[in-house]
Amino acid sequence: MEKLSEPKSAKCPRCGNSHLISDLENGETVCSNCGLVIEDDIIDMGPEWRAFTQTEKNDRQRTGLGMSYSLYDKGLSTVFRGNRDAYGNQLKDETRIKMDRLRKYDNRSKFDETWRRNLSIAMAELDRLTTALHLPQNIKEQSALLYRRALKMDLIRGRSIDAFVAASIYATCRQNNLPRPLKEISRLSTREHGEIARTYRLLLREMRLKMPIDDPMKFVPSIASKLKLKRDTEQMAVRILMKAKKGNGLSGKDPRGLAAASLYMACIRNDDRRIQKEVADAAGTTEVTLRNRLRGLEQIIRDIDVLEQASKIGKES
Repeated sequence: MEKLSEPKSAKCPRCGNSHLISDLENGETVCSNCGLVIEDDIIDMGPEWRAFTQTEKNDRQRTGLGMSYSLYDKGLSTVFRGNRDAYGNQLKDETRIKMDRLRKYDNRSKFDETWRRNLSIAMAELDRLTTALHLPQNIKEQSALLYRRALKMDLIRGRSIDAFVAASIYATCRQNNLPRPLKEISRLSTREHGEIARTYRLLLREMRLKMPIDDPMKFVPSIASKLKLKRDTEQMAVRILMKAKKGNGLSGKDPRGLAAASLYMACIRNDDRRIQKEVADAAGTTEVTLRNRLRGLEQIIRDIDVLEQASKIGKES
């Protein structure tokens, strides 16, 4: 298969012609004017296999794993594998023993430093937790990056690795507005809830992290799913929260408590009854908090209705 190429700097040394032909089948570069073979050892950088469709080509691609912060060595480790050389020939005994020795030294050198051993333990725990919490890959990568920053700042010395992993995951979920409560993360972690909460506060203080304020509307779908509520009940709860937000009634309150109160109010209005204990348990709050937030929402909705009615009467008059 011949291909006509026009390199910018390559020219025929005999006639100065710049139109050269690359014969990839024979591995030669030939001048199109005088026929001089300029190069006879072209290396084909393409794959050794053939593909006749785009799907087949995509399936046969062989590329290594991309760099990932969630791997302790970022996926850039050295691997000694097999007893054959690049041509598939069996290695001699002397070479094989040498490669085995190099493999052993390489494996030992990976864990000679304390921070490497720390990352190896932490990334294994991070992988377990993110899988159990069903978190996407970008959250996992950001959590790993946050943990690496904490390790570089020497915040983990003398403290629990697992607690820092759980706190990093929770902080990343907060930054990305992903509804994962700290209690759920603590339940799946090997450390206690209080320890993870202290570690999270340490991260906020030492790394100067700014967390967005949680919106109660983002907790409505998960609570409604646990209660198996009707779709229109869930939508009504969102409308109640949006109406209360116009009256500035959501600031300074627990977002999960507000979401639970709006759902309970929507259940009553939509005749999709649930008792307070069920709603409070699904939201991870108490019945007292639910009743307090419910009274507050009802008062805000009444005040807004009165103002809207007064405004409507004023326009008519």
